[in-house]
Amino acid sequence: MSHGRLVSRRAMLATTVAMAAAPALAEGCQVGPPQHHKGPLVYMDYDQLELDASYDQVYYEPLIAQDSDRLASNSESMRARIGAPQRVAYGPTEIEKLDIYRTNRANAPIFIFIHGGNWLVGSAKQYGYPAEMFINAGAHYVALDFISVKEAGGDLSVMAAQIRGGIAWVYKNAASFGGDPDRIYIGGHSSGGHLCGVALVTDWQKEFDLPPTIVKGGLCMSGMYEMAPVWRSFRRTYVNFTDAMADAMSSQRHIDRLNAPIIVTYGTLETPDFQRQGRDFAGAVKTAGKPVHLVEAPNYRHLEMAESLGNPYGPNGRAALALMKLAPT
Repeated sequence: MSHGRLVSRRAMLATTVAMAAAPALAEGCQVGPPQHHKGPLVYMDYDQLELDASYDQVYYEPLIAQDSDRLASNSESMRARIGAPQRVAYGPTEIEKLDIYRTNRANAPIFIFIHGGNWLVGSAKQYGYPAEMFINAGAHYVALDFISVKEAGGDLSVMAAQIRGGIAWVYKNAASFGGDPDRIYIGGHSSGGHLCGVALVTDWQKEFDLPPTIVKGGLCMSGMYEMAPVWRSFRRTYVNFTDAMADAMSSQRHIDRLNAPIIVTYGTLETPDFQRQGRDFAGAVKTAGKPVHLVEAPNYRHLEMAESLGNPYGPNGRAALALMKLAPT
């Protein structure tokens, strides 16, 4: 079986989960929620159909399976040019591994990427494509693998704990691959953007006995930072939300623990609530008096934003290099 077909199955799995969870939306909808008689409001000015659609990329990116395949083929093409990454275990379970794409510069900064996929699918291998941009700019690129929420029994905190462990491993072992532990930056897209936000508000000293500022900057791409509306959407069919989990997984509620400048990005063709989440998170960080920059990318859909991380002149590639104070090459 080809790699492309495997990725198609991953992409279609995400689509199938969404369609099955929100069957009323699945009929005849191209972009955005279907025409319907508005029902009772369940969150802000959304009824259930509208809220479900706003947390389901299928309805705002009709070619999402094809776009997902392209990310994987871009990654394969990149590896054919620069070679395979170093694969390293960062934790005790089989999935806790990371891919290190090394630049040839000594003591180089490090960008750690957290992939998306509805918390259900995705892999470090699929999201290798940005590595070439970072390597050319003089930075190492590290892509994390971690458990899916289904394998974690519906508990997002298990995913977050693994990601924190991966970041801590990179900090402790940066010198082993020519990295600078004092220049670690993290980024994530979609559900990975959510997990990036959670990682950014980690109490590193309490949890890992590490300095509180091990992360020097964060790039939160097309993510979710407040779990209240997500809990009310169809995603509750596979995430076992509790009050405690929703609180711990809502980075917007813990900005007091944010110790690094961040950039928040989204595309104007993404779902309405993904856009609102980005605006609200950036606004809350700004209100707290902490450094934040909001990037609203005109005419970009969800996975197009992910793809732009590999382009030094795309919205996310440009943002990442600016965050790291690197020049595009």
